[in-house]
Amino acid sequence: MGPIDDHIKKHLDILFVGFNPSLRSGETGYHFANPNNRFWTILHRAGLTDRKLHPSEGEQLVDMGYGLTNIVARPTKAAEDITKEEYEEGKEILKEKIARYEPAFVCFVGKGVYQQYSGRKQVPWGLQEMSVVPGVYDFVAPSSSGLVRIKLDDIVAIYKELSRLLEVYKEKGKEGVEEWK
Repeated sequence: MGPIDDHIKKHLDILFVGFNPSLRSGETGYHFANPNNRFWTILHRAGLTDRKLHPSEGEQLVDMGYGLTNIVARPTKAAEDITKEEYEEGKEILKEKIARYEPAFVCFVGKGVYQQYSGRKQVPWGLQEMSVVPGVYDFVAPSSSGLVRIKLDDIVAIYKELSRLLEVYKEKGKEGVEEWK
């Protein structure tokens, strides 16, 4: 079971970054394919997509201005199965990818993903004061895993903040985002 393909192109509005593919994603080749994962429901309820997409439709996100990748490419049963070496290698690859593709926002789907990527211990939800890659805004949202103990409505509220922030960015550009901070 190998890695699954990124859905990415230059200058996306949002690049979503997960920990790594689940075993189900590795089997199907689709991001967020585990039936217990709420990613597609969250995107729809937050107003980022006009309907709930099926994991097999993930490639369509690129046409909507969104992309998908992971900090670690190897599928595992759980994030705890990722090694320190995989995170170290993955964060360097991810930094290069973000610098090359230059999305407006990178949404880290899980606080732990961002902690591994940034090396920061204290990480609030939402827009981060300082980004790792200059010129790209870092946004931290809860994991969409069904194992997360945050109410779905509370998770959706954080993703709605990202949706509103994207609207501000499209209306006012980087100045609008800086005012948001």
